[in-house]
Amino acid sequence: MVKLTMIARAIDGLPLVEGLDDGRDVQDADFYKQQVKALFKNLARGQNEPSRMSIETGPYIFHYIIEERVCYLTMCDSAYPKKLAFQNLEDLKNEFERVYGNQIETAARPYAFIKFDTFIQKIKKMYQDTTTQRNISKLNDELYEVHQIMTRNVQEVLGVGEKLDQVSQMSSRLTSESRMYADRAKDLNHNYKLNDMGSDPEMGPSCFCSRSGVPSPQRQNQVLVMLI
Repeated sequence: MVKLTMIARAIDGLPLVEGLDDGRDVQDADFYKQQVKALFKNLARGQNEPSRMSIETGPYIFHYIIEERVCYLTMCDSAYPKKLAFQNLEDLKNEFERVYGNQIETAARPYAFIKFDTFIQKIKKMYQDTTTQRNISKLNDELYEVHQIMTRNVQEVLGVGEKLDQVSQMSSRLTSESRMYADRAKDLNHNYKLNDMGSDPEMGPSCFCSRSGVPSPQRQNQVLVMLI
């Protein structure tokens, strides 16, 4: 059975609509909804992601399609026919594009198109019973093929995104630290140049700085040692 349906903008993961009655018969429904939102964000960060995929999560499977920069996702029981799940998404996509196609890019807040829930519930009822003549005909439709759609595990998919986040955070931290040390080095060099303008009681004024104001090799070596 279809358990959950959500639609999001693919470029930034902004949720556009979800079924209001979805998940009531699902234990830990909020947990799976959070997984879906994490998946949307992961897809928004990725490049060359498959436009269609199935993702296993516990006793359920997420099925999604991405078209026209919108991601349509449904969560079904593992035993629910894959072909029906994707035909369900195709019906949602066609109607959503027809009604909101010219408003998607300008949507500025989450769930801006929550009124679309009415159609989501209508389609959900049509696809619930896999033994109706309508759905049997769809299952036998040889023109609609889903065998080549990849199936992955949710931890594998989301784990990649988490690792990318860690790398990004580490890179930002290292860049910040490098700038801090570079600024400190500039300050030290500036102070040494000011001191060079005076005399050194032990080594004399000419041993550290030439008349041009450029530190002598001996002075440069001392600055380098202190920075290290």
